[in-house]
Amino acid sequence: MPHLQLLAPVGFPLVAPGEPLLPLITQTLRANGLNLEDNDILVVTQKIVSKSENRYVRLDTVQASARARELAAICGKDERVVEMVLRESDRVIRCAKDVLIVRHRLGFVCANAGIDRSNIDAGDEQILLLPENPDLSAATLQRQIGVECGVAIGVLIVDSFGRPWRLGTCGVCLGSAGIVALNDYRGKPDLEGRKMEITQVAQADEIAAAASILMGPSDQSLPIIVMRGLDFAGPGCAADLLRPPEQDLFL
Repeated sequence: MPHLQLLAPVGFPLVAPGEPLLPLITQTLRANGLNLEDNDILVVTQKIVSKSENRYVRLDTVQASARARELAAICGKDERVVEMVLRESDRVIRCAKDVLIVRHRLGFVCANAGIDRSNIDAGDEQILLLPENPDLSAATLQRQIGVECGVAIGVLIVDSFGRPWRLGTCGVCLGSAGIVALNDYRGKPDLEGRKMEITQVAQADEIAAAASILMGPSDQSLPIIVMRGLDFAGPGCAADLLRPPEQDLFL
């Protein structure tokens, strides 16, 4: 019988701007009596990665452009935040009251370019951006853990996004290393022996959603999850999950 474990170590400390994550992760694992094993998947919230990479921006340093002021008047958001959303994005998808959906420069389609003001220990006058390169951040952390702990694991950096057609947010993968993020079943036989033609499974997003159940929607007291029992090891990154703009019928 297949068996999957989700382990949520407690007591992870607050991350100071620019503070390395590896010592905090290993310290928390030790305090919980948890040793990483080969093929484990370490799931990490985007927020602590962004804090570690000092992706803070002070709003009093931001000068809103005419375009930002125009959009802010429509959506009712702080024009300085809207300016930073525009700087982090390459396209505005939809702007309406309380809604600003964009295509992030990394390819994610999400609200407010993933910019956050909640739970960042820095007051209302600072915002936190997504990591500069989440796949690189995941690969760096995976390599550091391999050296420090002597194990080959996968690392996922996750966030919560809203979804078209459905209410509520759901965990999604922003950065990945050491696992096959997108499993392509096309050409393989189904249970009846017919070749599958379109089936691709976003494994990294499924892992992110599962881990997010324990992480919770608002507090960051459980910002790392160890998933054990999956054998998804292999090449790949979160960028594999992005639909090319020319194939996206909703942009």
